[in-house]
Amino acid sequence: MARRAHPKAHKYVFVIGGVMSGVGKGIATASIGKILAARGLSVNLVKIDPYLNVDAGTMNPTEHGEVFVLDSGLETDQDMGNYERFLNRDVGAEDYMTSGMIYKHVIEKERNLEYGGKCVEAVPHVRDEIVARLRHSAKMGKSDVTVVEIGGTLGDFSNALFIDAARVIHLQDSSSTLFVMVSYLPVPGTIGEMKTKPTQIAVRQLNAYGVQPDFLIARAPTPLDHKRKEKLAVQVNIPADHIISAPDVDSVYDVPLNFERDELSDMLLKALGKRGKQASDMNAWRKFAEHAHNGRTKIKIGIVGKYFDTGDFVLSDAYLSVIEAIKFSAFHLGVKPEIHWLNAKEYQKDPARVKELENYDGILVPGGFGESGIEGKINAIRFAREKKIPYFGLCYGMQLLVVEYARNVAGLPGAHTTEIDPKAKHPIVMVLPEQVEKLRRKDYGGSMRLGAYPCKLRSGTVAQKAYGAEEVSERHRHRYEVNPIYVAKLQEAGLKFSGVSPDHTLMEIAELPKSEHPFFLGTQFHPEFRARPLEPHPLFNAFVKAAIERRG
Repeated sequence: MARRAHPKAHKYVFVIGGVMSGVGKGIATASIGKILAARGLSVNLVKIDPYLNVDAGTMNPTEHGEVFVLDSGLETDQDMGNYERFLNRDVGAEDYMTSGMIYKHVIEKERNLEYGGKCVEAVPHVRDEIVARLRHSAKMGKSDVTVVEIGGTLGDFSNALFIDAARVIHLQDSSSTLFVMVSYLPVPGTIGEMKTKPTQIAVRQLNAYGVQPDFLIARAPTPLDHKRKEKLAVQVNIPADHIISAPDVDSVYDVPLNFERDELSDMLLKALGKRGKQASDMNAWRKFAEHAHNGRTKIKIGIVGKYFDTGDFVLSDAYLSVIEAIKFSAFHLGVKPEIHWLNAKEYQKDPARVKELENYDGILVPGGFGESGIEGKINAIRFAREKKIPYFGLCYGMQLLVVEYARNVAGLPGAHTTEIDPKAKHPIVMVLPEQVEKLRRKDYGGSMRLGAYPCKLRSGTVAQKAYGAEEVSERHRHRYEVNPIYVAKLQEAGLKFSGVSPDHTLMEIAELPKSEHPFFLGTQFHPEFRARPLEPHPLFNAFVKAAIERRG
């Protein structure tokens, strides 16, 4: 008999992964949030990462994917970007936690005698800190429902405490919680039949934690047939209609629509004891998802990066938000982007290879750190400038734009960033003054210029016309800036700094006027973090529009 939920209590939906990692828990969580919000509920989404890093900022993008920065400056997992894109709003720092963050806080409390001399242990103290943070997130979000993604895979030692925290919240009020397992059903090539046994074992393992899933999202290469739904229902004690088929799709933005075809929001509302709007408000999302499939004209965009040589695979997740931002603007403008990964190291080894960039409608150099492939990027930027190919530089891509212009136009040979050459003849890009002592102390974690800062736009520039505003707020993640000593010299040579900090000390946007180049612009900030499916970013729109004009 299904339990009856208390309608006024705050509700929690815990999303847990079974069988293997990488099956789409983050997209499932974002999609559940999306369909509940479309029914009129206020939703906040929480990501729990079980690693001991205090935040995601010190992790290698080739191993973990991109670092997504919130307005607050917190460096987080890329799933937080999916949450913002699906909900079409900002999320807060309280919506993210790691094991490192939790343990650090508990240890600091112990050092301050805040436990009154007790023996501090993982259970209950660490677990209860997790519970407290989940409660705090719900309070800060003022939401009806909190959807919590517990990272890792069931059976990982590292996420056991988080599952136990979910169990405790369920124990405190069973009517306020739902558990959703996202599990993979393989179809072995030599057998040719979808197998349910790994998922059966995963559910039993979750039962050993004292938790029974209420819903099962069955990830698989193909849709789940009714026979297997019935078989799973008997074996894992979940009603067949609560087993949701989630086959592979061409676009992650189809996932909420697929969930609604199985009437998942109806079942979730009923199980949570919540009343929502009669009809789901997904029209704008459905229209966007259709554009993702129906673009008629293709544009060819080359992303020149260094995080691509990862064995036999290209780790596009290192630039996830950049890729999605390009897609949003392309779909908005009625075209389909064809994105190519271009390894900067190849252009460094063989500069003549940059000639292949003539085949592209737009070139983008994203953010990054270090010297690997840097001269290859500079070679690509010079080629894009001289051949009038639309160019968009983000963070490091803007700094290298300025270095290239200084060397080859402003008459400053030996110009470089002090990140690479501390003794550069012309230190065009240098470390921010407040960063010098931090670097000396090796204070690397969470110490960059992080989060949202205002940027004033100069009237009549490419950037100002794209935004249609005089001041904007954008998210940053960097230690180095354009050296103010060289700003006048660069501007005399024709480079325009169209965006600056309110005190005019930091150069935020560099560009060439439209009369000189169809689109040659770089930002010190990361505009990709603010791009949303239903609200594409103005600068990406301008870049894609220039690429369309080149194609046309």
